[in-house]
Amino acid sequence: MQPFEIEGWTQTMGTLPLLGIAVAAIALILVLVIVFRLHAFLTLVLVSFLTAIATGLPLDSVVGAMKDGFGGTLASVALLVGLGAMLGKMVEQSGGAKVLADAMINIFGEKRAPLALGVASLILGFPIFFDAGLIVMLPIVFAVAKRLKGSIILYAIPTAAAFSVMHVFLPPHPGPVAAAEYFHANMGLVMLQGFIIVIPTFILSGYLWAKFIAPRVQVEASHVFGNVSDDELPDNPPSVGTIIALLLLPVLLIFMNTGFSTLTKVGIVSGDADWVKFLITLGDTPIALLISTLVSIAVLGGKITKDKTVLEKVVDSALGPICSVVLITGAGGMFGGVLRASGIGDALAKSMDDLGIPLLLAAYLIAVALRLAQGSATVALVTAASLLAPAVEQAVSAGQLSPWGVVCITMAASAGSVFASHVNDSGFWLVGRLTGMDVKTTLKVWTVQQLLESVIGFAIAALLFIFA
Repeated sequence: MQPFEIEGWTQTMGTLPLLGIAVAAIALILVLVIVFRLHAFLTLVLVSFLTAIATGLPLDSVVGAMKDGFGGTLASVALLVGLGAMLGKMVEQSGGAKVLADAMINIFGEKRAPLALGVASLILGFPIFFDAGLIVMLPIVFAVAKRLKGSIILYAIPTAAAFSVMHVFLPPHPGPVAAAEYFHANMGLVMLQGFIIVIPTFILSGYLWAKFIAPRVQVEASHVFGNVSDDELPDNPPSVGTIIALLLLPVLLIFMNTGFSTLTKVGIVSGDADWVKFLITLGDTPIALLISTLVSIAVLGGKITKDKTVLEKVVDSALGPICSVVLITGAGGMFGGVLRASGIGDALAKSMDDLGIPLLLAAYLIAVALRLAQGSATVALVTAASLLAPAVEQAVSAGQLSPWGVVCITMAASAGSVFASHVNDSGFWLVGRLTGMDVKTTLKVWTVQQLLESVIGFAIAALLFIFA
């Protein structure tokens, strides 16, 4: 997400004052939410306003910066969560989630269910973005947790971590693709090294972390996709194959978008052709979820009820529980947007760029600093890559850096961009609210998971750099 631009205004504060304001703002959010129990939505709006004032944004631009961050986040999140909730409601209410959960447990066993969910999410996460993938898989995660009477953390974290590692380290996701383009990295080597990093990082920071932390926290699973008892489910639920096909439909559509977009970039097909534009549009994430939701209503609606009025009410009931999730996530985007508009990320990155540390470590630390300062992983990665691109190009020209080494630096920046998701990251609120975690628990579970994912990913990239 691009920062809100204020014409004719430049930030005059230094890096340290800006950093101090950001730290104070984050501390205030935690105190208001955890200690005073002020609603997260009100807290984020209030602190966003105070932060905008404190960082010296022009008074006539404060509300604009807040609305820009809020609206930019909602533009994607509201559509994805709303459509995903409807799709999830149909799968849940028809008995499909229970059918698929039972099948997974019968095939993989109770003990391997968290790993099976994570592996399935790794596969789905290749073409589908983090937030969309999470929305598609959560109904199944909740059904498995309910069936096994286990902690939602044990099943949800491997799933979320799988989508996260794929989103951070592997093309065609926007962050690693943009970084690879800035560094002129070989895309084939980026894919190879990405896979080398993804598997152990998922196992350590996703699966094993979930097994460790789940018994140590108490979380009551949210009911954003409904809470239908087994007695209320239809007597003739859909088949496992039907549910798998419905869940794969958005993935295939999104993969079509990704595939044709890639083919147009390399010149294999013409991006000006109307049929290409049409197929790319059909695979755009909101449209893919819309199509999948409509198909689910057509295929599963008859399993739930023959009364179209009742079916309409069932679909409508999916939206109520997710309103809080959407608004809080949007407010998290607002806070991150205000921090970006204030220029704190740019100031911090430029200060670190002048330290003269080795390129691999610099790529990681700059991305970490940007991630902590403004929240967005993609912004952190792209900004870090743009700052270091001239230095990387110079090192390649001087023969000091091989193509493999360039990819290692790309992966190091990618690892830094995911470091310790917290209250200025809209994804922090999305994961926490969808899984039913409060702020304190989300910090313990998700923030630490993202920290582990970052450190492990960087450690593997550093080891691979030895062979550059």
